[in-house]
Amino acid sequence: MNVLVTGANGQLGKELEKLFTDENSLTFVGTDVDTLDITDENAIKAFVDKHAVNYIVNCAAYTAVDMAEDEADLAYSVNADAVGKLARVTKNNKIGFITISTDYVFNGEFFKPIDENDIPNPVSVYGKSKLEGERLSISGNPETIIIRTSWLYSIYGKNFVKTILNLAGSRKELSVIDEQIGTPTYAGDLAVAIISIIKAKNAGAAKISGIYNFSNEGVCSWYDFAQEIVSISNRNCVVKPVPSDRYPTKAQRPFYSVLGKSKIKDTFKIKIPYWKNSLKKCLELLVVSNQV
Repeated sequence: MNVLVTGANGQLGKELEKLFTDENSLTFVGTDVDTLDITDENAIKAFVDKHAVNYIVNCAAYTAVDMAEDEADLAYSVNADAVGKLARVTKNNKIGFITISTDYVFNGEFFKPIDENDIPNPVSVYGKSKLEGERLSISGNPETIIIRTSWLYSIYGKNFVKTILNLAGSRKELSVIDEQIGTPTYAGDLAVAIISIIKAKNAGAAKISGIYNFSNEGVCSWYDFAQEIVSISNRNCVVKPVPSDRYPTKAQRPFYSVLGKSKIKDTFKIKIPYWKNSLKKCLELLVVSNQV
């Protein structure tokens, strides 16, 4: 089975590529902006035909949350219009389609874990563009599987974990926002879940299309997350909690975006690790790869 992974040079794409080397039944076909323009439907169709693609996992996204406020056209082009085009190609070619979305499709005004039936109400251009991508993916291919995730990190690219590690290595004190509550997601764990979904689909599982939430288990603030990073890595740095108005941003962030994960666990029999355990695993890999 040939699986096209868009955004293959990103955090999730890299984690998927690692898993595919151990999956004899799946062949990784990776593309990024330099090898496939996903805003060009004809280019997508030609690529799918040439490589006999059986499944597409769309990890490509415009993720510069604050810049999106000034680059709305670009954000919508990548996060919405391109997703609709990918969906149409998958429907017309009768191949599977998974696309990645975000907790930012919600406004954060919840007091309980958010489930897939809660009504989205994004408060940023980034969130609005991702929600439109969800809508276009389902209209383009009703068999689409959408995975909403949050606070993604890995050993690859730029992310919160690596930023905190670098800052804590050169400073004695850090101030981190403690008012935004959610759950980190180790990209390696999300990649494992995606493989499980593809296998289920390939095995003929019926009625698995729709929206699913995925993040690691547990709840924390960005302050809690940073404090745990510093603690596990034995950095000699004090992390102090501060309110969000200490660091104003152009784009508004949701204050509470804990994702409920019962649906994905029940449907695909997935066991999701606790966020601290996955963070420890990632930090150990960063040491092995000499990135810390």
